Amino acid sequence: MARIVMKFGGTSMAGTERIRRVAQLVKRQAERGDEVAVVVSAMAGDTDRLVNFCREANALYDPAEYDVVVAAGEQITSGLLAITLQALGCNARSWLGWQMPIHTDDAHAKARIGSIDTDELLASMGTGCIAVIPGFQGLTDDNRVTTLGRGGSDTSAVAVAAAVKADRCDIYTDVDGVYTTDPRIVARARKLKAVTYEEMLELASVGSKVLQTRSVGLAMKEGVRVQVLSSFIDENAPDADSIPGTMIVTDEELENAQVERQLITGIAADKNEAKITLTRVPDRPGAVAHIFAPLADANINVDMIIQNVGRDKGETDVTFTCPQADLARCTDILENQRDAIGYNRLIPDTKVAKISVVGVGMKSHAGVASTMFSSLADRKINIQAISTSEIKVSVLIDEDETELAVRVLHTAYGLDAE
Repeated sequence: MARIVMKFGGTSMAGTERIRRVAQLVKRQAERGDEVAVVVSAMAGDTDRLVNFCREANALYDPAEYDVVVAAGEQITSGLLAITLQALGCNARSWLGWQMPIHTDDAHAKARIGSIDTDELLASMGTGCIAVIPGFQGLTDDNRVTTLGRGGSDTSAVAVAAAVKADRCDIYTDVDGVYTTDPRIVARARKLKAVTYEEMLELASVGSKVLQTRSVGLAMKEGVRVQVLSSFIDENAPDADSIPGTMIVTDEELENAQVERQLITGIAADKNEAKITLTRVPDRPGAVAHIFAPLADANINVDMIIQNVGRDKGETDVTFTCPQADLARCTDILENQRDAIGYNRLIPDTKVAKISVVGVGMKSHAGVASTMFSSLADRKINIQAISTSEIKVSVLIDEDETELAVRVLHTAYGLDAE
């Protein structure tokens, strides 16, 4: 007998027919004699609809009340799945974030999980009851509902798996594994049998939509075995243990499995970035700190940063990127800090995309960045900004050239399937 956490995303939960299909998969896992906990997302499109309601009510909404609104989607699907499982003869019940509870900090809309009380949950699972848990939500010390950020149900699933010491966390999505890039952009993209935590962490952070960044980081930290596979399989498909999805593993496990290692593992694209340029910032010590300190205080993540060569009058331009979802708050903060920073103009730009190449092979091979830059230059694709890590190179380009850039780089690094 194993203890398994199963997570189903929004497309898997989009309507009663798909929820019934999910219930069949869960029932089959439970019939193997396993203890099963299921973490669910809201129905596809529901969270966007709720977010838009908040924006229409107030563009600078209170994040605490925003969480109250958007957490409703997962509550609905958890109840519906429990009802459907009961209709199939299963012993099942829902556990909302405040009932377990899942303790988080008070960074509303971006909360981080601190701990999960699992005594009652484990006691219930031990009797054969299937636990259905809404992802994406938690509770502060002062009993306010929180959400974990977009894609937070992945983090919820990994956190639950770590808390209950699950043997494996199966993430069911609308794709059957992790690919070298988005198959909808590159038809010859290849599915990977295994990816290291480190590579998956970078891919998730730069736009790969298979797993949320924080969920991968948490899985790596807690040693949770994660498998990515599709919920869109036929009735006679084999059990999850034998479905050829993608396993997220350690470097050592990948080497022991003797899976062929490639220089580059994948290409990711992210169109959810916004670029901000502040012109004529005073070129003096502490000026940049005045820009980014208030953004950090507001929990706004800044990625690429460029400070141009200083002007003759002791001034410089500073360019950086942030998530598009934070652009309104970011510009509002900077405009309120204009006198303290001393800039002349604030220029936002949402017509940008971040393209990244990722692979642990970069650690021991030279020329990865050179191949990227020359391949893009050959197709007249202009690079607006660059950032790097030990196993990643990212560039910022015009949004209209996203698909072309991904295809060019996928071929340049030899990732195209036969």
